[in-house]
Amino acid sequence: MKVHYECAACFLRQAREALDLATTDEPLKMEVMEDITRCLGESFRSGAVSNQIGTGIHRTIKMETGNPDPYQVQREKCNKIALKFLPKVKKLLENDDTLKNYLKAAIAGNVIDFGALGLEIDIEEMLLNTMEKGVAIDNSGELEKELENAQNVLYLADNIGEIVFDKLLVGKLEEYQVSVSVALKENPILNDACIPDALEIDMDEVAELVSIGTDSIGVIYQDLSEEFKEVFNQADVVIAKGLGNYEGLDEMGIKDKPVFCLLNAKCRPVARNIGVDVGDNVILRI
Repeated sequence: MKVHYECAACFLRQAREALDLATTDEPLKMEVMEDITRCLGESFRSGAVSNQIGTGIHRTIKMETGNPDPYQVQREKCNKIALKFLPKVKKLLENDDTLKNYLKAAIAGNVIDFGALGLEIDIEEMLLNTMEKGVAIDNSGELEKELENAQNVLYLADNIGEIVFDKLLVGKLEEYQVSVSVALKENPILNDACIPDALEIDMDEVAELVSIGTDSIGVIYQDLSEEFKEVFNQADVVIAKGLGNYEGLDEMGIKDKPVFCLLNAKCRPVARNIGVDVGDNVILRI
């Protein structure tokens, strides 16, 4: 996805928050922010790709502060929030065990996102509100048809915390007699999930866990490892969670396989790009 004008302010907001989490050294924060604003001035223009710019900003912060995981505390908070609501989500799924309801539960988990929404939001309230909403774009019927003819499914995970709900959906996919690989980040970036985070919730019980080979926000094709590109190419169906994955896949122009994005449109640029309202739930074939 290409940047919209609002993205510049969001990049700077994320940079400030990440710097405050990464270090207490005020002179260092100034030095890093100078580098970020310089790079942003050079790269932010019409036609630039949003998740590529965001990835560069967060890699710069990690490298220059020497903090490999500025969001570590927030990542732990995400897990606790998700586990708190897991019994309620399971109850809702018992009452309606359709694939669409499992997809909706996974989307509800997508609001556990400090990158898109900031650090001051009430995640618990947003999660409950999201679960109560309908789906603005619903391509779940198409997804179900594709699953009935598939053998291999690649599931691109997004944030820690929401992978608790992803696990429920991945388990549901077993009914379609498919093998599922869940793709995670090689190293921490924002509050994105890595393989150790997935092992913590026993995701390996329902899927093979694979690394994308890098720490990009979403997927950036040229950054992916050759091993993961092979996994991607062999997948019959791709299911992707979250804004970063949507932004990256939207740029790849994939024509040889069905790709479905599950997300909550948490910001105006993404909502505008898809054609929905901010806060809408989306099951979108791209």
